[in-house]
Amino acid sequence: MAESESGADKTEDPTEKRKKDSREKGEIARSKELNTLAIMLAGSAGLLIFGGALAQDLMELMRYNFSLSRDVLLNPDSMGIFLLHSGKIALLALQPVLITLLIAALVGPISLGGWLFAAGSLAPKFSRMNPAAGIKRMFSAKALIELLKALAKFFIILIVALLVLKSDIDDLLRIAHEPLELAVIHSLQVVAWSALWMACGLILIAAVDVPVQLWESHQKLLMTKQEVRDEHKDQEGRPEVKQRIRQLQRDMSQRRMMAAIPDADVIITNPTHYAVALKYDPENGGAPMLLAKGSDFLALKIREIGEKHNILLLESPALARSIYHSTELEQEIPAGLYLAVAQVLAYVYQIRQHQAGQGKRPDPLKDLPIPPDLRRDE
Repeated sequence: MAESESGADKTEDPTEKRKKDSREKGEIARSKELNTLAIMLAGSAGLLIFGGALAQDLMELMRYNFSLSRDVLLNPDSMGIFLLHSGKIALLALQPVLITLLIAALVGPISLGGWLFAAGSLAPKFSRMNPAAGIKRMFSAKALIELLKALAKFFIILIVALLVLKSDIDDLLRIAHEPLELAVIHSLQVVAWSALWMACGLILIAAVDVPVQLWESHQKLLMTKQEVRDEHKDQEGRPEVKQRIRQLQRDMSQRRMMAAIPDADVIITNPTHYAVALKYDPENGGAPMLLAKGSDFLALKIREIGEKHNILLLESPALARSIYHSTELEQEIPAGLYLAVAQVLAYVYQIRQHQAGQGKRPDPLKDLPIPPDLRRDE
């Protein structure tokens, strides 16, 4: 049993049901590195685009806070209003950057795995409280990969920080001697460009992490041959699946039937409730075969296709009902209807001869011989 459940035996691609169940549990590919990259790129872009306006708003906030009078400071009500106004100024100042970060925080996960809210993923997993399982996770291959990624990010940030410090040391020193408003703008620009360079360094990590996460997610979904067989049995036993299969079979049969109508020799109608299409191949030596049959709307479609392909439509309610109820598709008509159908085919032949100018038009068929046991009143 253990051998059959081992990962080595999971060689089959996951079924659609397996993928759906996994998604409902919230088990899809996600990359924290891609999310971090998206947020850093958005944050640096937001600072570069809105940095000037943000600096001016911060200056206004500082001027407003530094203008605090002693009366306001000693009055609790006035102090509350003052703090609320300060918070409003700060929120409005940060609003463009915060919106940019929010969009990035949503786009990052959606770009890998799509939008998903799985209530099952919010439920507590008591297996994670098992100390033995926790120690096992600490020394797993996944933990080692996470450690390597953390070290890589640390060294990338360190290298970028050193490079920025080396290249911008003069600008950083100059900030201390600049006017306050210009110094704030300059500082935000340095922060933005530093974050942008760090994000560029994270591109390499994200480019490796995304395929790894996709591969790991696929590996978790792999199934054994027995699991695939069991799932197919379970699916086939469900009433809705059986109904769907029967519907698909009916649709396929109907399409095949409609495609065969142009090969018919004659279409016998009720005239509106039933229509049956017959073909006779004398070379095969068999009896006439039923190519198509239908009632009501389907009968109308059969007649329309017949008219489109210049197939003779013959009105014979009794014979149409008898063939409809006694013969299955692609089956020969019963022996009791041989004589009636033979008269119909002879009539069709004479009509064609007349249309070709090689004979007179035959008289309409009357009182076709139909055995009582094959007659249907409806």
